[in-house]
Amino acid sequence: MNRHRSRVPSPWITRHAGLIAAGSRVLDLACGGGRHTRYLRDRGLSVTAIDIDTSGITDLSDDPQVEIVEMDLEQPGTAPLAGRRFGAIVVTDYLFRPLLVPLVDCLEPGGVLLYETFALGNERFGRPRNPDFLLRRGELLALAEGRLTVIAYEHRAVPPPTPKIVQRLCARKPAD
Repeated sequence: MNRHRSRVPSPWITRHAGLIAAGSRVLDLACGGGRHTRYLRDRGLSVTAIDIDTSGITDLSDDPQVEIVEMDLEQPGTAPLAGRRFGAIVVTDYLFRPLLVPLVDCLEPGGVLLYETFALGNERFGRPRNPDFLLRRGELLALAEGRLTVIAYEHRAVPPPTPKIVQRLCARKPAD
């Protein structure tokens, strides 16, 4: 299976991308094949695309709107987000719990977090099956509590042809 197979952006991301302020720098965390990097760049935004394998976005290496960072986000001792600030952060199909709070900390005041990934129950449909990579019910809401203003949230089953259980959050960091 090619992990860079899809070039179609998530409907969750496209539905809420209009909330991202013009001129913002956006973080596409665990960017994979760059479907959201390309979508956001095409909307005129500057994008920092981070992944352990950036081979799916080498065609963007000379694009002045795209910063490509190849790194293992889960490597002990790395601080991939230290000192960085973003007007928006996009994460899809990826969960590494130690990065959740640092992600919120990296949002600029007024910045938007768009997060969508697998949730418990997905193991009935396929990968991931390991609970370490599946959100618990309400986990993204708990992350937002006291830190972000929730704009939209879902925990739902996605119907065939590609059934899965997902949790989605669109939230804004309060302006100072």
